[in-house]
Amino acid sequence: MSKIFDHNAKADILIVDDTPANIRLLSVFLEDRGYNVRKAINGNMALTAVKMIPPDLILLDINLPEMNGYEICTRIKSDEQTATVPIIFLSALDDTLDKVKAFQVGGVDYITKPFQLEEVLARVQNQLMIQELQGQLQTRNAELKTALSELQQAQSQLIQQEKMIGLGQLAAGVAHEINNPISFISGNLAPAREYIEDLLDLIHLYQKEYPQPTHAIQNALDDIEFDFLISDLQNLMGSMERGVERIHAVILGLRIFARLGESDIKTVDIHQGLDSTILLLQHRLKQPGERPEIATIVKYGDLPKVTCYASQLNQVFLNLLNNAIDALEIATGHGESAKSSVQLIDSSLEGETSFSLVESPTIWIETETTDCDTVIIRIRDNGIGMSEKTRSRLFEPFFTTKPVGKGTGLGLSTCYQIVVDKHKGKLICNSTRGEGTEFVVEIPIFTTMT
Repeated sequence: MSKIFDHNAKADILIVDDTPANIRLLSVFLEDRGYNVRKAINGNMALTAVKMIPPDLILLDINLPEMNGYEICTRIKSDEQTATVPIIFLSALDDTLDKVKAFQVGGVDYITKPFQLEEVLARVQNQLMIQELQGQLQTRNAELKTALSELQQAQSQLIQQEKMIGLGQLAAGVAHEINNPISFISGNLAPAREYIEDLLDLIHLYQKEYPQPTHAIQNALDDIEFDFLISDLQNLMGSMERGVERIHAVILGLRIFARLGESDIKTVDIHQGLDSTILLLQHRLKQPGERPEIATIVKYGDLPKVTCYASQLNQVFLNLLNNAIDALEIATGHGESAKSSVQLIDSSLEGETSFSLVESPTIWIETETTDCDTVIIRIRDNGIGMSEKTRSRLFEPFFTTKPVGKGTGLGLSTCYQIVVDKHKGKLICNSTRGEGTEFVVEIPIFTTMT
């Protein structure tokens, strides 16, 4: 802790003056106020004292024998070890030029003799406070530089962890908040259908018993288009039941995708993870009215269950499928800033922005096992592909083929860390300009993971 803010420590003040009465007066006064005081009556003594133990502050007279205060101050400020020591000049010289020179050589304050002790104390306290705050600021700046360096080194890994935590929390929150009310709705749809049918039967019975309704009832029947209402009511109930089933499927997909309630490492069905990811991306695959629907063709092999970090592997599938959709949006001419994206994807085009549009955007997903006790997942699209130069940099942190503001360049780097570092597997990209892109994920069925 600093001497200034630590009441158990004493700030060290050096008084340089050739008048014994001044030194004695100031020493007694400052020592009574809790400061440690050292004394020097000439320049050489002052420089020696400063070099041996740099003080916290110097009170320096200008008119001294052999070496004046200006020269002493200049030599102290020229030494890196003592340059930051604040110096307050004490002098009978009252000319403006003398004061200006004092500040020019490095003084921080100027007190004219004869001085008032309380004024000296106030100025000493002020300069010591400033010195302390500057020291704290320098310390804080050094700490911030160190923290920034460490943050930059770990940024990619931290972002990955935050994504996974956020994904799990989002899935848990959505599944929990939706599941209860949708279960309530689902449980009441069947009795609601029965009640509606009972009411319709009752209305039909009334119509049979009273075939001639009054004028008011007939007008009401015409206003609500009763015959159409009866026929459409069944369709309405069917739509609600299908909607509830769809929401149940989405909740199940969320639970499978994030592996809620399960340990990090678990033996799972890879196909369930792929299916849940595709389900969660339906809004992007369809997008009616904006571009042709992206078809997904799935060809699953006979896979055993795989021991893996299930939620993180699902994050890989999500990133790869999102990238495939992005590429197909560009290839169909409907992606945001499509042509500028093409230029970024292949810098060898040298400004060329024309490319053949894909009329039937498609993503193929295939799985298989190998003789090496590994499983392979292939995700392929028929987008515009990429150059060898771009492909060679795909897994570098912060490298992105998307326009500014559209990507962080961490998605594929994160995928590489999960597949290669976490699962001791392989992540390969095969791509040819104009022929699409294929990502191949290969992971061991059983492995010791980090």
